[in-house]
Amino acid sequence: MTPTPCADAGDASRVVVLDGGFSSQLSCHVGHVVDGDPLWSARFLHTHPEDVVNTHLDFLRAGADLIITNTYQASIDGFVEHLGVTAAEAYELMLRAVELAKRAREMYLEEAEGYLQIEQQPLVVGSVGPYGAHLHDGSEYDGSYADTTDVQTMREWHRPRMQALVEAGVDLLALETIPCQEEAEMLVDLLREFPTVKAWLAFSCKDNQSIAHGESFQKVAQKCWDSNPEQLVAVGVNCCAPSFVRTLVSGINAERPHAPIPLIVYPNSGEKYNPQIGWIDRDKCEPVEVFIQEWLALGVRYVGGCCRTYAADVTRIRNQVQRWRDAHRFHCTPE
Repeated sequence: MTPTPCADAGDASRVVVLDGGFSSQLSCHVGHVVDGDPLWSARFLHTHPEDVVNTHLDFLRAGADLIITNTYQASIDGFVEHLGVTAAEAYELMLRAVELAKRAREMYLEEAEGYLQIEQQPLVVGSVGPYGAHLHDGSEYDGSYADTTDVQTMREWHRPRMQALVEAGVDLLALETIPCQEEAEMLVDLLREFPTVKAWLAFSCKDNQSIAHGESFQKVAQKCWDSNPEQLVAVGVNCCAPSFVRTLVSGINAERPHAPIPLIVYPNSGEKYNPQIGWIDRDKCEPVEVFIQEWLALGVRYVGGCCRTYAADVTRIRNQVQRWRDAHRFHCTPE
């Protein structure tokens, strides 16, 4: 397995650039909006595999240090229900998601050979989205399913997804867009069943203090990190408004200066999603890249974008990260 990227929370020069919103970039290839499907972009693993590869390639060419598999809303049950495949075929689709990402990585490395200096092979990260996503009832946005769903039910649903991603050889897992404490704690514990694998944990948040279900982001993040620091590489937020990030992460490491939690941030564009008409308020949003310098100063060491961020946004994010690195190197150069 390829070594995971090391982003020391105390070293400003070591920053990992993530990719962007997969479904947003995928829509550039398939020619229509991906949102609203019960399988979301995961359906295209079955119907448009080459477009999935090309979407990964877009992000690598844009400067991403890693690509996240198209499995956020993928599950064995979901594929069986919505694609009419068998459970065995559904499991193979989960494996295919990793194979497509690996193929994109191989193609990128081949085309970059000779004219790009690549310090580290880009990583393939397996996306593990929340249980609520497969319900297709909007509960993933507020975590309300945690009030009616037994933890063991969620565990049994997640296990084969994680097993397939690990079996296919991902370099890292992304436990992402998790809206509730109960599921987050379960996932961090379930990770122990795969002792050779590391992961990051990212929460969805409804405001600048709380995760979607209402619990305190900082308290839950610290608790989850402390429960499995051996396997977690970072904790943070994704798919929230960029304007929430500063308050969410500020001071989270105040009481652990010698062992800070590495922070990961990949928000959406700031637009709001209306189920009836789609994404709205783009004209009211500041682009993600304008926040990057501030986030890095707060200790964020993994940074990228989520919904409604494209390959072009990843390039702009990477440029801001490079500015930060250059300034840090200059600042640290002895006279």
